Amino acid sequence: KQLIISPPLKKITKIIPGGMANKYLLIKWDDTLQANTTYNFNFGNAIVDNNESNALKYYNFAFSTGEKIDDLYISGELKTLIASNDKKAGETNLVVGLYQEKDSMDYRQKPYYITRADDDGYFELNYLSPGKYRILAFEDTNSNSVFDAGKENVGFQKEGITLDKSISGLNINLSPSRKAVKYGEMKEVPGGILMTYEGNPDNVKVISLNEKLKDYKVTHSPKSDSINIWFDAKKQNLGIDQSENLKFSYDDGVKQDTVSTFYRYNTKNEMTASNSRGSVIAPTEDFVVTSNYFIDKIQPEKWTLVSDSVAQQFTATISPKNSYEILIKADFKEGKKYSLSVPKETVSSFYESLLKSYRFDFEIGKTETYGTLLFTIENAPTTSFWLQLVNEGGSIVYSRYGKDPKINFNSLK
Repeated sequence: KQLIISPPLKKITKIIPGGMANKYLLIKWDDTLQANTTYNFNFGNAIVDNNESNALKYYNFAFSTGEKIDDLYISGELKTLIASNDKKAGETNLVVGLYQEKDSMDYRQKPYYITRADDDGYFELNYLSPGKYRILAFEDTNSNSVFDAGKENVGFQKEGITLDKSISGLNINLSPSRKAVKYGEMKEVPGGILMTYEGNPDNVKVISLNEKLKDYKVTHSPKSDSINIWFDAKKQNLGIDQSENLKFSYDDGVKQDTVSTFYRYNTKNEMTASNSRGSVIAPTEDFVVTSNYFIDKIQPEKWTLVSDSVAQQFTATISPKNSYEILIKADFKEGKKYSLSVPKETVSSFYESLLKSYRFDFEIGKTETYGTLLFTIENAPTTSFWLQLVNEGGSIVYSRYGKDPKINFNSLK
C-alpha cells in the first residue's frame, strides 16, 4: 500500500520481501516500459530495518528508459478545510496526482505521476518530464490511487500547468467532494413515505403507481437528499391491517425508474411540535417552533404570547427556508421570560394537524453573553453564496446566504 509508481505499472507480479526479512528488494512486472521515460518508485515508509523497525522514510528510486533522468519537480502543501472528526492527525492518506492534459480528461484513472503527502501536508512530485498537466489532490481513503467522487476530499487547480521549469510553494485546499445523484431507499415515516438519495438532486418528480393511493403530496427542497410522499393512510385504507407493496416512478433528471416499498401504517405516528432551539433565545433571533411534519397551514390568531401575565403582540409565519419551522417575531426584551400557547388543530400539514395543545416557555438572553463576528469577503462570488460556521465536528452551526461581501454574525454563543 505504501509503494507508489509513476508512471503507473498495472501488472506487478511479485514484490520481495513480502513478510520475511531480506537484504534486497525485488519487484517484477509484465508491463512494457515506455521509451524515453523516467520511472519513479516512491516507497513511502514501507522499508524498515528488521531489528527495530526504523523506517527509511520517503525513499525514492528512479531510472530512465532514455538517455537521461527527468529532473523537474512540483512541491507544495495540502490543507484540509473540513477535517474528518473520526480521524486523528497522521491517519489521512493524502495524495497528489498529475494527469497529462488531454481533450477529454478522465480522473477515474490513476494519475500519470502520483505522490503521497507527509503528515503535515507537504508533498513533492519528482522526476517529472516537461509537458502540460492537470493537478488533483485527494484523500485516498481506500489506497487505490484513484479519486472516488463523493467519498473522498478533493482539491485542484482550475487552470492547467505548463511544466517547463520546477514549481515550489504550490498550495492546494481540500474540501468534501460532491456525491453523484443516486437513488437510495424508501421507508415508512410519520405522515407517509420518505425517499432518500445519495447526492443532492435539484428536482425529483414522483408519481404513485398504486390504485388505492390517489390523493398524495410530494415535497422536496432543491439540493436536498430527501423527498417526502404525504398521504392519509387511514382514509385510503393503506397498510392498516397488513403491509402493502407501494410502487412509485421517479425522474431525478439523471435517471428514470420504478421503485417500491412495503408500507405498514404506524398507529403511534402523530404530528408534534417542539422548541428545538433551547429555553434561552439570543436577543436578535426569532423564537422557532419545529414540527416533524411539513407545515402547510397555521392559525396564529388563536395563539397567545404572554410575558409577566401581559399579552404581547407577535407575528407567526412558516419559514420560507424550512417548511418544518414556524418563526415567531415580537418585540422581545432581554432578560424577559415569555410563554407561547399553541392550541390543538391550529398547526396543520396536508392531512394531519396537532392533536394536542402546546405551551412553550422561554427566556431572552442578554447581549453581553453573546459575541459578534464580521466577515469581509475579498474576491466574493458574483452570484449568491453561503458562508457557514462549523464546529469541531464539522456540523454547521451558523450560516448566511446572499451576495453581500460583508456578512455579520450576531448573537454567537
